[in-house]
Amino acid sequence: MYLKNIALYLSITALLTGIIPISCFAEDGKTTNQPSQTSPVLNKAKKGYSSVEERRLFSILQNERDTLEEEKKVLVLKEKELKTLQAEADKKLELLDKKLAELRKLQEKIEQLLAEKDAEELQKTKDLSLIYAKMSPDRAALALATLDEQLAADLLANMKVKSAAKILDRMDKVKASQLSTVFTTINVEQ
Repeated sequence: MYLKNIALYLSITALLTGIIPISCFAEDGKTTNQPSQTSPVLNKAKKGYSSVEERRLFSILQNERDTLEEEKKVLVLKEKELKTLQAEADKKLELLDKKLAELRKLQEKIEQLLAEKDAEELQKTKDLSLIYAKMSPDRAALALATLDEQLAADLLANMKVKSAAKILDRMDKVKASQLSTVFTTINVEQ
């Protein structure tokens, strides 16, 4: 009797955990690949259990199997949800990569335009310094005194030393010292 209960317990455990599907049992209790309408376990459930212990074990196993089935359904739903979220995240990352590439191209273009602008400004400053250098020192001093200090210092920096000295000599002492200070101050551009 004891061995019969253990065999029944193992069969019920195997059935409820899904190791052996119910349809694989034949009428005589042997396993088969053909689905059967009745199984010994189901017959036993229909006829009644031989002990309270069997009924309790069957009930516990059935509850565990139901719980596992529910958890499996929840896991499948969560997996689908995660796949959807992953696909959305991948799309957003791809979009961000495209925008980042566009921004980098735009940044390169802006840097190129700024470099061209700086080169043009430098060339114009050199050309203007040649004009001021060819003017008489009095007129050049008068004109430079009215300009922005940084521009005036840049113009003096692009002149020959001799021409810049003559122009500074003709300027007001205060203005000449201001231009000299601006001229010697290192301008760090960011």
